[in-house]
Amino acid sequence: MPIGSHLGSGALKKVGSTSLSLPAFGYGSAHIGELYGRVDETDVAATLEAAWDAGVRYYDTAPWYGRGLSEHRLGHYLRNRPRDEFKLTTKVGRTLFRPGNPKTFDRSPWVGGLNFEVNFDYTYDGIMRSYAQALQRLAIDTVDALVIHDLDRGFHGDKNPGYEKQLVESGIKALEELKRSGDIQAYGMGINTDEALETTANMVDLDFCLVAMPYTLLDQRSLHRGMAALQKRGVSVIIGAPFASGILVTGSAGPAHYAYGKAPPEVQARVRGIEAVCKAHDVALPAAALQFVLAHPIVVSVIPGAAKASEVTQNVASVDTPIPAGFWSDLKAEKLIDPDSPVPAGR
Repeated sequence: MPIGSHLGSGALKKVGSTSLSLPAFGYGSAHIGELYGRVDETDVAATLEAAWDAGVRYYDTAPWYGRGLSEHRLGHYLRNRPRDEFKLTTKVGRTLFRPGNPKTFDRSPWVGGLNFEVNFDYTYDGIMRSYAQALQRLAIDTVDALVIHDLDRGFHGDKNPGYEKQLVESGIKALEELKRSGDIQAYGMGINTDEALETTANMVDLDFCLVAMPYTLLDQRSLHRGMAALQKRGVSVIIGAPFASGILVTGSAGPAHYAYGKAPPEVQARVRGIEAVCKAHDVALPAAALQFVLAHPIVVSVIPGAAKASEVTQNVASVDTPIPAGFWSDLKAEKLIDPDSPVPAGR
């Protein structure tokens, strides 16, 4: 069965007003950069093979994921596939270079990854250099879109205004030039916080935003603000962290990763509430998480990560599993999701 035969995941969705269209289901490759643990090369190969065999044809990566490791691994697999059969996006804003002392270099927060230091640079030259480096790591000469990565106070603190100035006065010209020349079909911005979705995302014209945490089954605070503003501007959204970095897969009894850290008690309590409704309707929590975000009209794709073939298989099944309308109405009645949230049609 093709992915998402009921959700229409096999159909391509247009990104903004660009020439780029994406399938509604893709693969996010942060996990094969070894964020939470090392991933053996054979497991990487099996995971990517499982994704391809399941019909996944959109892949996202970044220089930051494993400090170059994710791009190397993903490119190694995809370069042997027909280029016109898949969509590929990566990110800009960081360049990588050899650390002063590789033997003592701290790769954190990556458990594994590669020994490369990071330099943030959102200028014209920095974005062009980041793009060129990414192509070399991927060993693929074309990406479909580029994403401005991690331009927020969580990474830069008081330096953030300076980096924003780099982008507005210089870096955005590189992305416009690459799109105009046909090197890329679209460009967007990665967004990690509700605040950035309202502010940073409005600094420059964008075709899409890759939204990590501000819109999930656990958090719709951006629904009437950031997401509504993007919709008004005609900016599409790709959901990059549909499982809220883990807890919407493992559930409240698991490791409870949320926003790339330990889930606070109030988040765990909310998950327990959602789990109770899931149990009442015999709905799997990951399926609810994936299908919820895809219901928003400006969301063109969702790209959950996986580090095992079995995780890919589960994600594919979750996109297509039937969920009754009563499940969504009960979530709203219990005030577990915003009552105005778009939800899938029951089936």
